[in-house]
Amino acid sequence: MVIRTLVPGETGPSGGPAMTDVLGICVSWTATEAVLRREDGSVVRLDPALIVSGKPVPPRPSIRHRVSPSEAQRRASTLWPDLETSPLGTWTLRSSALGSQRRANSVLAFTPTPGGDAVSRVVGWYADRGKRPIACVLPDSAEERLFRASGWVPEDAVADTEFLVASVAHALRTPIDTSDVELAEDESTVSARLGDVASGAASYADDWLGLHSIAVDPMARRQGLASAIVSALLDWGAERGARTAYLQVFADNAAALALYATFGFSVHHTYRYLAAPSAAARTTFTGPAHDPGAERR
Repeated sequence: MVIRTLVPGETGPSGGPAMTDVLGICVSWTATEAVLRREDGSVVRLDPALIVSGKPVPPRPSIRHRVSPSEAQRRASTLWPDLETSPLGTWTLRSSALGSQRRANSVLAFTPTPGGDAVSRVVGWYADRGKRPIACVLPDSAEERLFRASGWVPEDAVADTEFLVASVAHALRTPIDTSDVELAEDESTVSARLGDVASGAASYADDWLGLHSIAVDPMARRQGLASAIVSALLDWGAERGARTAYLQVFADNAAALALYATFGFSVHHTYRYLAAPSAAARTTFTGPAHDPGAERR
């Protein structure tokens, strides 16, 4: 909350009594003292007799949640070193020869349309590369309505995808035994493995760590193996200075969402894919069926 108080013995700019505002979390309030804790952890003690007014203030979102969905997706593009991108106004056309995921082979259309012929230009760009045109959009956005008005439909019948973020420091607060996890590094990427039953990978860039391909054999689930893989990847990222971790998972994957919630991951934004009717009919996916992270995204 923010509390306005009088400053004894001082005069304000208008000649009246001087006042000051204090912003913080109210931790106690009595007849003789109001105590607020500021964002930096310092404590302010106020005399209730000097308080002029007060009002609740919604908490500020964490710094990682202040990043726009477009910027978060741009940071996630480091998962594909070969990613070809091309601007279309404020949209980004994306194509990868090595990655089959839709995130690497769709137009990122999270911002206002770049022009009346934007949809046809998207179709032409992907046609030139022999690929089906797919659009990544925010649900119920103007961009989604634009594509739907041109006849585009959901690219498949699966749920929307949620982009999750977490503080690496917060995620590592709970000690997890990772001594049996084997890591294989390659510059800014790493893969993790627990025998033949659990695996995962991560990529680091600009203090953000992207987790993906978290998979556990169906016969070995509920043994904490996925938690060990995630924790090992987070440790690896923390050693390189990562402060924010992110991953992407289908919104109806309750088991994966529950796992990631234990590490402090929360939803940053939700998105979905649209395609022209002829392209939607040719949907194919790759990736392990048991992957909680659903690499089909």
